[in-house]
Amino acid sequence: MAEKMNHQHWNRFTYTNCFSPVVQKAVCFTQLLSLLIVCCLYNIEVWAQTGENEGLPKGPPWNITADEIQYDSETGRYFATGDVLISKEDLKLSADRVHFYHRTMEVFAEGNVMLISGKDILAGKHLEMDLNKQVGMMSDGVIFIEENHFFIRGQHIQKTGKDSYRAETASITTCPGEEPDWKITARNVQITVEGYGTATHTTLWAKNLPVLYSPYLRFPVKLQRQTGFLTPQFGFSDRRGTEYMQPFFWAIDESSDATFYGHFMSLRGAKLGIEYRYILTPETKGALMADFLKDRKVDDGTGNTSARWGYTGDSYLRPNNDRYWFRGTHNQKLPSGFSARLDLDIVSDQDYLQEFKDGYSSFSETKDYFLKEFARDLDDYNDPVRVNQLRINKNWNLHSFNTQVRWYDNVIKRRLEDRDPTLHKLPSVSLDAVRQPLAGSLFFYDLTSDYTYFFRKDSFTGHRLDIHPRFYLPLKYKNYLSFESSVGLRETLWYLDDREDFSENNGGRSFSRELADARFDLSTDLSRTYSLNSPATRKIRHSVRPQITYDFIPQTSQNKLPEFDEIDRIKKASIVTYTVTNTFSLGSRISGDPKKQNLPEKFSNNTISRHDEPAYAYRPFGRLKLQQSYDFNETIENRPFSPIFAELYLTPNRFFFLRADAQYSTHDNRLLTNNIASRISNRRGDRLFFEHRYAKDFTETFYGDAIIRLHDRISMFTEYERNVKNQKTLLYGIGFLYMTPCWSVDIGYSNEEGDKKYAMMINLYGIGGIGRAYAGKMIENPFEFR
Repeated sequence: MAEKMNHQHWNRFTYTNCFSPVVQKAVCFTQLLSLLIVCCLYNIEVWAQTGENEGLPKGPPWNITADEIQYDSETGRYFATGDVLISKEDLKLSADRVHFYHRTMEVFAEGNVMLISGKDILAGKHLEMDLNKQVGMMSDGVIFIEENHFFIRGQHIQKTGKDSYRAETASITTCPGEEPDWKITARNVQITVEGYGTATHTTLWAKNLPVLYSPYLRFPVKLQRQTGFLTPQFGFSDRRGTEYMQPFFWAIDESSDATFYGHFMSLRGAKLGIEYRYILTPETKGALMADFLKDRKVDDGTGNTSARWGYTGDSYLRPNNDRYWFRGTHNQKLPSGFSARLDLDIVSDQDYLQEFKDGYSSFSETKDYFLKEFARDLDDYNDPVRVNQLRINKNWNLHSFNTQVRWYDNVIKRRLEDRDPTLHKLPSVSLDAVRQPLAGSLFFYDLTSDYTYFFRKDSFTGHRLDIHPRFYLPLKYKNYLSFESSVGLRETLWYLDDREDFSENNGGRSFSRELADARFDLSTDLSRTYSLNSPATRKIRHSVRPQITYDFIPQTSQNKLPEFDEIDRIKKASIVTYTVTNTFSLGSRISGDPKKQNLPEKFSNNTISRHDEPAYAYRPFGRLKLQQSYDFNETIENRPFSPIFAELYLTPNRFFFLRADAQYSTHDNRLLTNNIASRISNRRGDRLFFEHRYAKDFTETFYGDAIIRLHDRISMFTEYERNVKNQKTLLYGIGFLYMTPCWSVDIGYSNEEGDKKYAMMINLYGIGGIGRAYAGKMIENPFEFR
């Protein structure tokens, strides 16, 4: 250095300076300590010193490494050159040259400056910074924020706090490189990590072409929950017209939040919605959601309203303008091991959920959320009967207690018909026991019991108690045959309310029924293992289980008993049923002791080979089941043979899946039902799915969709659904998704029963998307930050 001063000089070595008076006075000890530290890879540890405690270490040290280090003991200043690195915990500063004042914790760096704070990076030519406060100024710098993959460049970048920055004459992008595919330039930019960024006088550029100007821009720089507007959706359809959907998210506190929706449709009006979510404990949580629309269009049967605003196959009108959907779910942990579940689903009319099947606050979005967060499903969107229920239960090892209040909201009968005989359970209480040994004997037993109070507005109501224990005697002949006989005893009691429409015509209000049933089951298990010339799968096991069962229920007079559901009318039976189940399993070699292997649950204990050397674990990949019954109570004219039921399931690997079932009538020599579904995919991401459903004299439909990777960055999605019986196309659509490392474009068109929908979304990764996705809902984007 040009100035004269008292200093120490080190060449690429490590020094630990505690700045203790003892160290400063004991020269020999200092020299010895320096020599020891030189041998330990040269690390300088510096503690910040301030006020009256100057000279004493405080907190974790700052470590300095460089090719050459000089220290001025009078000013407390370090001069480091050549691959300089200053670090402390998750903060690292590297540069060609650094001046570091350890007493004030000020640092001046120049030449290839890089500051790493946690996962964020600040790089540039020159830096002045207070390391304690983590504030400073960078010249000609760039910020990389890992949360949203942001690159922010500016002539002057200020670090205004641990997680906040300010830049002048700046640009923002998530694209790498000096010439990004897109960027937003701004006069001033302010960013808070896990918060929001703001920019003034912004221009969106596509390469070197200016696209859009905005005087102000606010964007998220976070992965955690923050209050603010979410990405809007745009769209157009024949039924709704031009659409704009704007959600607003409110982070109420750490355990609850809400989303408000405004869905504006040029043809239908404004649909407003709210979603409220809360988590009180891991076992106690819930969500409540509501939408309301004052619809400008009705289906009242006048003119072409039914053709224009109704739906095919719906013979009921929708004359109401006031439309709504209220739904909710709640999990509640109760004392003594009990738990409660609440499900609400109330809709204004039979068409509402089909009308708003997709998009924000839609049926499909709600269904997916309930399944993911609560493992509970909704009734189908076209089901006019919606289930509302409250359940309380407790499970023991061998017993379970359940009680529920279940209300079936029949939308059509509630709104359009004078009488509503829909049956409700208010409440239903059951106590069940799983199969278990009976007092240490050879016998086993199980129990189902249920009490229900049935209520309906326009028919008789009453109580019913049903108790049904069953006793089993399983027998086995060596390892060849299994035989099991069982007897069930059933007692059913009814007590009706004082309703003239049943009790007076059937002899009072109290009824009872005693019923016994028997079942005999004979089966055996056969298997054979085949060796394969495959390095991964060396064996295939084929297992066959033939089974014959006989069920007997005697004739019992039940004509004068109340009838609420199927339990009230149990038909006599003398039925023998044969079943043949074929199971195919792939065997994979186990290295080491199989008993010590941490096998997945899909490998059950009995799938591990115990006699082969080496051992194999077997995974079922296919099943073929055949079943038919013969009813001795029916004559040949009444067709005693049931249809032959066949079921096939195949999943040899993660790229192929097949499920099929069918019923074949031996009396008519024709198929009664036939359903098949299959999915084929590959590692590249292509996928083909199809499903065919057939029921004689009722319906026949086909649905298929496909994802085709046309290029590494271009994918196509198409879908098609047809009512084969009526020769009518129900749905067809096609969409394309273009993906890059920092942006994507989604374009789609669909036609569902005459409702044409157009979708387009431009997604700038890290900023958000504008528009409505179509193909992107089905195609996984490998580039998008997640």
